[in-house]
Amino acid sequence: MTMGPLMIDLKGMTLDLEERELLRHPWVGGVVLFSRNYESPEQIAALIDSIRTLKEPRLLVAVDHEGGRVQRFREGFTSLPPVRFLGQLYDRNPPQARRLAAITGWLMAAELRAVGVDFSFAPVLDLDQGVSTVIGDRAFHSEPNAVIALARAYVRGMAWAGMAAVGKHFPGHGSVAADSHVALPVDERPWQQIRERDFLPFERLVGIGLPAIMPAHVRYASVDPLPAGFSRFWLEEVLRGQLGFQGAIISDDLGMAGAAGVGGVSERVRTALSAGCNMALVCNDPDGYAHLLAELEVDRPPGPSAHLLRLYGRYPLSRPQLPRSSAWQKAVQAVTAYAKF
Repeated sequence: MTMGPLMIDLKGMTLDLEERELLRHPWVGGVVLFSRNYESPEQIAALIDSIRTLKEPRLLVAVDHEGGRVQRFREGFTSLPPVRFLGQLYDRNPPQARRLAAITGWLMAAELRAVGVDFSFAPVLDLDQGVSTVIGDRAFHSEPNAVIALARAYVRGMAWAGMAAVGKHFPGHGSVAADSHVALPVDERPWQQIRERDFLPFERLVGIGLPAIMPAHVRYASVDPLPAGFSRFWLEEVLRGQLGFQGAIISDDLGMAGAAGVGGVSERVRTALSAGCNMALVCNDPDGYAHLLAELEVDRPPGPSAHLLRLYGRYPLSRPQLPRSSAWQKAVQAVTAYAKF
């Protein structure tokens, strides 16, 4: 059996029979978890164990766990500050900020790996231009070089904990006001302006081997009529061709309003995959997944993507071991200290 190119979510804290059958479908290759799936570290670890037993190769398990506004697991996990705090510290003390970025990336990843999560959709590589409220303090900084420095350290910390990073939202979501969850943002700037600023963190992180990227549900009107996640120009010509990106491309949630212009959900999945995505993410429609899979069944799933194999988590500390480790204790102390400012 090969890994399917579709990632879906779950209704609750345990798997029901219908979900078990859905997850065994050849098109499904991953599960994304939300707060509604979480009660405690022990419960989420048991849920992930039950997901892993369903098929081989086992399903990838992911979560959005950036810190600040976007942290799906709370009780029993360290409360992570928004990464903007690191950007503010960078303005005063760049070496200290880079060190703490690596520690924060490690702590986030280590705690998730200890319960079995393979990867988090992090870090955000967008520039905060003071325009996008949906990005805002999820971005490290407004300046490309600061984002590059902090994101490199954060990704390195994640790697120390055995987790692959997913940079988002290519080629940059920070310069549009609309929220792609509820509308299709349109960036009217010329390519050269995007190239000189928003694009730079993605270019530099790709250059050091970034394992995965999530494209934006943003239409860059001067460049291509399609949003980046559905555009062969952005994904194949620019990301794969010009930048030489060798990692996985995972769509943003195809249930979002920013994806609606392409058609129904099955058409969005097909378009994203044909544009160059290795995995299509569809969330928050549990009652619609059976219908979606029935529509997709007319097509043979794309062949296995070696890019996705890099996203399996590695060498976790067990949940009982983690609090006893001096690395975890020092990391919690360091993150808790700078989160107060």
